[in-house]
Formats: sequence, structure tokens, C-alpha cells
Amino acid sequence: MSSSISTISNKTLECNSASARYRKILVTVFAVVVGYLAFSVWMFDLPSVARKWSPERATMFMLDTYAHKDVVMMEWDRADDIDVYFEAKIYEYEKDPEWFSRSTPAAGSRVQIDNGSYFVLKGNTVELHDWPGLDAPLIFGRYVDGRPRILGYENNRSAIPDWIRWTENKIEVRPDLYTRLQVFGRKAEIHRYSLGWKYFWFDFRSPLADVSFFDAIGLMFSSDRVDPKLSNASLVLNEIWYNEIWFHMEVMVAMLETLLMALLGTFFAALLGLPLAFLAAQNITPFEAVRFGLRRLFDLLRGIDMLIWSLIFLRAFGPGLFTGAFAIAFTDTGTLGKLMSEAIENADSKQQEGIRSTGARKTLQHRFGILPQIMPIFISQTLYYFESNVRGAVIIGAMGAGGIGLQFLGAMQTGSDFENVAYMAILVLLMVIFIDKMSARLRRVLIGLT
Repeated sequence: MSSSISTISNKTLECNSASARYRKILVTVFAVVVGYLAFSVWMFDLPSVARKWSPERATMFMLDTYAHKDVVMMEWDRADDIDVYFEAKIYEYEKDPEWFSRSTPAAGSRVQIDNGSYFVLKGNTVELHDWPGLDAPLIFGRYVDGRPRILGYENNRSAIPDWIRWTENKIEVRPDLYTRLQVFGRKAEIHRYSLGWKYFWFDFRSPLADVSFFDAIGLMFSSDRVDPKLSNASLVLNEIWYNEIWFHMEVMVAMLETLLMALLGTFFAALLGLPLAFLAAQNITPFEAVRFGLRRLFDLLRGIDMLIWSLIFLRAFGPGLFTGAFAIAFTDTGTLGKLMSEAIENADSKQQEGIRSTGARKTLQHRFGILPQIMPIFISQTLYYFESNVRGAVIIGAMGAGGIGLQFLGAMQTGSDFENVAYMAILVLLMVIFIDKMSARLRRVLIGLT
């Protein structure tokens, strides 16, 4: 009886000791996680990032991706000559749009808003009329020294609507997402946003500028030529291809360069990685020095990031398609070489022994005993890295290698062509989806043949 009690007591002590160890481990892991999070907050200065976050700027960015902007600009010193632009001065309208009524400074030119409100631009003021919630028009002008002001609110700034920001040198009026007025000491600008990508098919200089896409399709089959020198079909395709706002030709050529960059890089990596993997495999190469050297080469190639390789080749060869292809090839040669050498080492030796028993030489043993086993893995991995490299080629291109990445960077640096950024992002997404579907089908076909 006493021995049973002693045994139970010992088991209880062991359980308590194990429980205490687990609690210590749990507390230690929790402390490490909390410490890491605190260090990250301090290291990346997250409170400062939060203070700098601007929801308004993010909203403007998103708005520019799916809407277009018309700008009405009046300089105070020449109020009789008001300019009306599409986007950021891309195109000045030769004919005033239907929502703009031009008149003398005394009478005032009128900018109509879709909700029934309107702006009136006069020689010394800009007026906002009939905005919902306003009992009287808001009138914007300048002090004698040129600073902007809101008439009637000079001594009562707290009474102005919360969608107006008034600083020393600028008044920002944003009554809704699609309407904005900026008043400066030198000029006043009205930004009028509308949904859609204007001039997506035909730019403003095209003879088809006012023709819709479906009307253009019908025009292609019409015998009445718009341009006597070209058939309507050729005219429509040329005007789309050489669009001066959306740059369809440049974008499509850049997409092709990005695709070729990924394809060439992956092809060279597969071409080099497989034979080097055989030389690096322990069950193939008896020379340890050779295996050690190749494995360290694989570590070097894949240990240096693809972006770093692209910068090295960019410095050596300059921008171009092969700079990106070499960067991809170097990185993936190391990765595929390591993966395939491990797959070769894990291959079933019985098939190789069966080929050896027939008296076949070494190369035939490897060809029929090992290669069929690893080929499905090799095909699957190569196609996966090709899919990944298409996305990676976009980033490499932005670093200077060319392709759609460079077009991306150029559009983003303007600060106003975010609709072009969205257009290219959609094209890249569609290309990745298409390649994913095609590579999956190709994978099934090729693996079925092995």
C-alpha cells in the first residue's frame, strides 16, 4: 500500500514539474513575442508613421485610379482668360465642355456640378452656389496683400463648414469626393471629377475622339471612310494602338518584354540547374570537393536576392531585357539546383539498380533510373518559378531593367497618372492569371508524358 502511495506521489511530482516547465516555456515565448513587437514599434517608429498617415491623400489616390479630372483654372491677374484642362494640363479643351459656360469677368463664367450646384468665376472672386446645406453662397477672394480669404468669415473661421481648410497661403474646399476648389494667392482651380477612364480608346487629337467603342466597332464595317487614305478598320486599330494618353502600344510592348524577361531567365536557370544538380548529388558524384563547390555556388546564387543581382547587371550591362533575364537566371539556378540535387539524392535506387543489371553505362542509368523520377518535380518547380518570375520581373523592371515595371514607375512618379497605374496593374493581374492557367495545363500534359 505504501509503495502505491509513493508511486502516485512521484507521478504527481513529475506532472507538476512538467507543468511548471511548460508554463515557463509559455511565459518565455510570450515575453519574446511582446519584446519583438515592442522593438518593431520602436525600430520602425510606427507612431510617427501613424501621425503622417493622410486618409485624404489615400482617398485622392484611389479616386484617381477609377475617375478622370477636368481642371478649370483662373489666374487672378488675367481673369478674362480662363483655361479648361483635361487632367493635369494634358490637354486644353479647344471647345468648352457642356458643363462650362464662359462669360466676361463681370458676369462670371459658370462651372456646373452634377448635383445641381455650380461655381461662378468672376474677376476677383469664386462663388459656390446652391450647395446642399448652405443657406447662402460661399465667396472666395483675396486680401489686399494677395492672401486667399473667404468673404464674411475673416473674423469667424469657426463657422466655416468642416470640408474647408483655410491656411495662410491656401484654401482647400472639398464638399464631396468629386468636387474640389483650391484658392491660392496667384490663381484659383476647380477640379471636377467624373467616373470612368476618358479617352481610353481614342485620345483627344484623334478624329474618333467623340466616338464610343461600340460605335467604332460598327464604323469598322462601314464603307464610308473617315480617312480616305485608310480603311475604317485600320483607322480604328491605329487610333487605339497609338493612343497618346494611355500609350497602349508602349504598355503592350513593355508587357511582352516583362514576359520574355521571366521566360528567358527561367529557361536559362532550368537549362543550367538540372545538369549542375546531378553533379551536386551525393549518389551521382563521388568527388566531395565538386559537390561542396557546387552547393556553395547554389548558396551564393540564391543567397543574393534577385533585386541585388539586377542592380549588379544593370551596372555592368545597362538597362535592357537581358539584365533582368540574367538576374532571374542567376537566382533560380541556385534555387532549382539545390531542389533538384536533393530530389536526385532522394530518388529510389531500385530503378537505377535494375538498369545497371542490364549492363547499361552510367549515363543510361541516370537517364532511365533517376530522370523519370525527378522530372515531374522538376517540371512543376520550373513552371512555378516561371509564374513567380513574371511578378518578380515587374519589380526588376522598375529598378531599371525595363518592361512594364519601368512604365509603372514612370506613371507613379508623375503623381497624377494613377489611372494608368491601375490600368497596368489590371493587365499584369490578367497576365499572371493567364500564365497560371496555362502553366497548370502544361504541367499536366508534360507530367503525363514523363
